[in-house]
Amino acid sequence: MKNKGIKVEILVVICSLIFFFSSCKNKDASIENQNIFQPIFNGKNLEGWSGDSKYWRVENGVLIGEVTPETILKRNSFVIYEKEQPENFELKLEYRITNSGNSGINYRSQIIDNVPFALRGYQCDIDGKNKYTGQNYEEKKRTTLAYYGEIVTIPQMPDSIYKTNLRKNVKKNCWQTRTIADTKSKSQLKASIKSNDWNAVHLKINNNKMQHYLNGVLFSEVNDLDKVNRSTKGYIGVQVHVGPPMKVEYRNIELKHLF
Repeated sequence: MKNKGIKVEILVVICSLIFFFSSCKNKDASIENQNIFQPIFNGKNLEGWSGDSKYWRVENGVLIGEVTPETILKRNSFVIYEKEQPENFELKLEYRITNSGNSGINYRSQIIDNVPFALRGYQCDIDGKNKYTGQNYEEKKRTTLAYYGEIVTIPQMPDSIYKTNLRKNVKKNCWQTRTIADTKSKSQLKASIKSNDWNAVHLKINNNKMQHYLNGVLFSEVNDLDKVNRSTKGYIGVQVHVGPPMKVEYRNIELKHLF
């Protein structure tokens, strides 16, 4: 009976070790799977996303935002990825936009209460005339943080500015408390954008640093040290903007979490 008891104890230990290593392996596999780019738009429907069907639809693997003469906007409207609110991540996608189009890719953003399909937060700007494409514009908050071609540091907001009155520190639609560390040629950057064709966007969002790449070229970088106003996590969404009739298309939307 004693030998039988020892055998049982050995068996329990072996099973425990198998369970332990199996759990570790599954955990490692889970982390590894999260550390690669994963699609967050299935190309078939708006599963996981929420938006106004008057402006957003899916066709042939493409997410389409369109404003017609009959559906002119009174306020900007987003289609929002609602499954998660990522913190540190990289986002890749491709877009195509009409000449009159105005759009943007929001991230680390908050849903605005009582306003349908509205977001407040950081945005990689996109427009058909490429006046703003690639800049960092904070929707419904501090406005322009970095124009395209700029590498910028945003210091702590002055005590003289009340958080409830951020417009006091905005002039010509640009946040005034910022330091420009470096600039790039706007004409060269603009030349790298394809008109009436697909362009690749790559956002690298890690801690306080936000980098916007288009077609492999860094268009803007913001290091946000403003602890009062910065956001560390939030929703992803894409936008149709108030203005004339327009059309914007997005495809191959992929997310990679950073650990």
